[in-house]
Amino acid sequence: MTKGADEGWRIVDSEIVIETPYLRLRRDNIELPDGRIVENYFVRESRGFSVVFALTDDERVVLVRQYKHGIARSVLELPAGAIDPDESPADCARRELGEETGYEGRPPEPEYLATFIYDPTSSNTYFHVYLVRGARAVVAQSFDPTEAIEVELATLEQVRGYVRDGTISVSAHVAVIYYVLDRLGKL
Repeated sequence: MTKGADEGWRIVDSEIVIETPYLRLRRDNIELPDGRIVENYFVRESRGFSVVFALTDDERVVLVRQYKHGIARSVLELPAGAIDPDESPADCARRELGEETGYEGRPPEPEYLATFIYDPTSSNTYFHVYLVRGARAVVAQSFDPTEAIEVELATLEQVRGYVRDGTISVSAHVAVIYYVLDRLGKL
């Protein structure tokens, strides 16, 4: 079945127009259910990413502050990162937590909570949410070339406040924080 065929959309032709380590962009020409053709519909492709809500034994949340080039400023968010080829979302969550923060949990296997759609209009990306309990700093941080990360710890109350006042404003991270706080009965 052609992608989108279940909804009456049909891809007439498709090509990858950009493929770099940071971006894979597909250009589709699509036929709508009423027969109209839409040309140059661009879709960002990815393997998805994992977001980690890591809690220390004293219920502090592990946060990262880092520069994001797309918006040209630093943001405060949860540890997260792209899933590598042949990597599971859980392995990505564990790896990203360690690389970005130096933290790992007890037990080391992160607890899967949910999968959400990132941007269904122009992307095929899903993100996976993991909870890590008993997080503790045990390994050295290991950054990608585009990363310079500061780790911050915040109480659950502070994290709620950061979301409410816009200190944490990355949409996927806001959603994850509210979702996890609700799951923990701490909303």
